[in-house]
Amino acid sequence: MTKYDIVIAGSGLGGLLSGYILSKEGYKVCILEKHHQIGGCLQTFVRNGCVFDTGMHYIGSMDKDQSLNYLFRYFGLTDKLKLKRLDMNAFDVININGSNYNYAQGFDHFTETITSYFPEEKEGIKQYVEKLKRIGMSLTDILEGRAKPNNGVMASFEHFYENTQQYLSSLTSNYRLQNVLAGLNSLYAGHPDTTPLYLHGIINHSLIESSWRMVDGGSQIADILSKGILEKGGEIITNVEVKSFVPGIGGNISHILLTNGEHVEGKIFISNINPSTTIDLTNSELLRPVYKRRIKSIENTISIFSLYIVFKENSFPYLNQNYYKYNNPNVWGTQTYNKENWPDGHMLYTPANSSSDKFAESMIAITYMKYEELLQWENTTIEKRGEDYKNFKLQKAILFIDQIEKQFPGIKSKIKTFYTSTPLTYRDYTGTLEGSIYGIMKDCNNPLRSFILPRTKIPNLLMTGQNINLHGVLGVTIGSLLTCGEIVGFDYLLKKIKDAS
Repeated sequence: MTKYDIVIAGSGLGGLLSGYILSKEGYKVCILEKHHQIGGCLQTFVRNGCVFDTGMHYIGSMDKDQSLNYLFRYFGLTDKLKLKRLDMNAFDVININGSNYNYAQGFDHFTETITSYFPEEKEGIKQYVEKLKRIGMSLTDILEGRAKPNNGVMASFEHFYENTQQYLSSLTSNYRLQNVLAGLNSLYAGHPDTTPLYLHGIINHSLIESSWRMVDGGSQIADILSKGILEKGGEIITNVEVKSFVPGIGGNISHILLTNGEHVEGKIFISNINPSTTIDLTNSELLRPVYKRRIKSIENTISIFSLYIVFKENSFPYLNQNYYKYNNPNVWGTQTYNKENWPDGHMLYTPANSSSDKFAESMIAITYMKYEELLQWENTTIEKRGEDYKNFKLQKAILFIDQIEKQFPGIKSKIKTFYTSTPLTYRDYTGTLEGSIYGIMKDCNNPLRSFILPRTKIPNLLMTGQNINLHGVLGVTIGSLLTCGEIVGFDYLLKKIKDAS
């Protein structure tokens, strides 16, 4: 039996990034993945010749000297990714109750564009942009060694205690402007009572700084990282599922037991599995009951219903921006929808492909969906959910397409075929609880309760992924640095990243 230095459970972005870092540092790494395809939310699938992303939509801060570009150089990604920059004047179009508002790239351009809709609110808009810059700088200061993470969290705690909606309300009494500035809250399942300003700020800062699409799908990130891991002597084993993290002498993990009965031994173990599930898989006396109760009690973000449309050839134009549609003036209300008014809002875009800039091959549209709507199929598995489930998805797809038709009249006639996914799909393919799209819900009212540090009370068990620090590509990348920093030293790792750039 081979014994590895590092065994990583789960090949999502956090697992792959951590595997890359530690392989590069000379550790013998093994990554275990229960599906046939690696990547977690980076996974893609092909239907009718079209590549569809399952979770990757677009990324920010990839221009020269920007934070994700800076980090990705260390991972060998910056010069290898096929990217397409979104529209400089409108990378996102926010439609609120029938009116469009463009998000422009670049802070000055963004300020000018939003001010053109609300000229009397110029000072408040400028204050908002300056706040975003300060939040972005708090991240840059850490990455460049001018500041340290707070309690192992790569963020400013000042902004974690601030409530996003309350902050926007303090800037302006203009209700429409408040909602326009919160127009991207579906990127973090924003909740008016709990969403920290840091979460809102770091995402908006990154995308306003610069916004990019992955050409031909986000799985290229997983492909490049996995190739790098294999070239450095690491192993990635697919179609194997973790049954338990088995404790040995003193409570440390001695090996992972797989559902097929095999053992995988290691010195250090990293879980890229949901923290609550990790707790269920770990029976160590070193994990105290109070810690387990806290992890198990943290609320997860809502899930989504996705519609994957294939267009008839050369029938629908490629749209170089993303569209966010809210049927009501309040953009915070879409996840509390009633079945009667579903979908209450959505996000859609046409993926970039290498064959044409003029016409779109496909469209991806997503909207919130509560896991409770799928409870009757909760104990079913992929492709074995029955006709009732298929009919449920079809009915929802028809309602969704009707909404999109109002936004783009005539689009129905251009659809060749379509596919759908539900919270059950996300649950089974990404391993998230109840198909949660962004993992645990951050809470500005009690930030420490919803923070999960990479190091556990088991000395040789660490965690990584979207629940460590923040979700999204930038958030998970930073989380992987925190995780690996526990092994090789955080300052040492930052120096390596700086040298690579």
